[in-house]
Amino acid sequence: ANWIPDLFMKRVMEGGEWTLFSPGDVKDLHDKFGKDFERAYLSYEAKTARGELKLFKKVPATNLWRKMLSMLFETGHPWVTFKDPCNIRNPQQHVGVVHSSNLCTEITLNTNDSEIAVCNLGSVNLVAHLKDGKLDFDKLGRTIRTAMRMLDNVIDINFYPVAKARNSNLKHRPVGLGIMGFQDCLHELRIPYASEKAVAFADTSMEEVCYQAYWASTELAEERGRYSTYKGSLWDRGILPQDSIDLLAEERGGYVEVDRSAALDWTALRQRIKQFGMRNSNCVAIAPTATIANIIGVSACIEPTFQNLFVKSNLSGEFTVVNDYMVRDLKRNNLWDPVMVSDLKYFDGSLAKVDRVPQEMRDLYATAFEVDAKWIVEAASRRQKWIDQAQSLNIYMSGASGKKLDDTYKLAWVRGLKTTYYLRTLAATSAEKSTGRGGELNSVAIDGGVSALAGNSISEPEVKFCAIDDPECEACQ
Repeated sequence: ANWIPDLFMKRVMEGGEWTLFSPGDVKDLHDKFGKDFERAYLSYEAKTARGELKLFKKVPATNLWRKMLSMLFETGHPWVTFKDPCNIRNPQQHVGVVHSSNLCTEITLNTNDSEIAVCNLGSVNLVAHLKDGKLDFDKLGRTIRTAMRMLDNVIDINFYPVAKARNSNLKHRPVGLGIMGFQDCLHELRIPYASEKAVAFADTSMEEVCYQAYWASTELAEERGRYSTYKGSLWDRGILPQDSIDLLAEERGGYVEVDRSAALDWTALRQRIKQFGMRNSNCVAIAPTATIANIIGVSACIEPTFQNLFVKSNLSGEFTVVNDYMVRDLKRNNLWDPVMVSDLKYFDGSLAKVDRVPQEMRDLYATAFEVDAKWIVEAASRRQKWIDQAQSLNIYMSGASGKKLDDTYKLAWVRGLKTTYYLRTLAATSAEKSTGRGGELNSVAIDGGVSALAGNSISEPEVKFCAIDDPECEACQ
């Protein structure tokens, strides 16, 4: 991953230069963030101007940013993660620095020469808590209280391969409770992922999950005692995760555009934390849930539907997986027939080009690459408001270009995200579709009409991508 300071992003936004130093000359920058980092960095730049530092190179910040995005597009790495929000909004900033995330970019905990950060993860099946078109707050509370108790128990009974990991975990007692089945909830509520309603649901659902998780931690603190480094934490100072956005705005000096609305009354929780403290330094993180979501039969964590029809392989064999919500909907509308099955096979489960399906249904079952990446970022921003760690957030993009990448990752920074995960793009080419028997029908629109065509008779147009690291590329400008 690239661990990016806010000063660099401000230089990118403002068209400034970035100075590359020898790490041996600027050792303290590794442990600084926010205004402290900015002051130290500017002082080193002043030293280069006076000739006191010889090893340096000045480059346009946008050129370096473009190279980062070019590599991200080509390989899916390095992931774009932001150093300052991870530290400024960290409840444990009083005991050290967050130097990186974990592999999946949702865990942002302190590390140093005597501690190896460890986090214990669990996820709530969100769709199992829907009732009458909204989340069942009481049921959700019961589930989360149980889950938080289980995760807190894991800290004590776990096996630690090294002493530094054990010491860190017992001292701070961090856990990361997340969610899965977000897309299932949207299907149940008949809300397209690419919509303001989906963004609003991401906001209110995460607020409820976080409220219950933090409340559960205060109950455990009353029963079992506070974690040992509680004194001086943001919790101890009365600053909850949503309040820490103010700290970020102050340290960054602008470029923070985050919705600040709230649906719940947090006053009682603030008073309870003040009285009993917290059992866990960190409580919430959204991890990938590919395996456990498969076992339960729901969509992974906060991901949009990858495909409505695909083949899954494991040691037991190959299994064709279909979006059950979509199939039930097509059957209700008398659209589920052999031709529809052929259409879905040909278009890899996408309804976008099947004209006889109503537009409302096509929007509802849009797959990950049919959802504009801005909606993924906007929903993530609303969640990050409430979360004390981060989210494992994949960015999906079809027809990726330099401009799209630039706009998306700048938006992620301005919206206060701490981290992003893989950039997933579609290949420029795909295998030609064919059938075992031949003669299967597809129903596709041609010149305003519907024509029945053999399943392998439609040729795809040639797809060209620009070289996004080319300064002369029009899209890059």
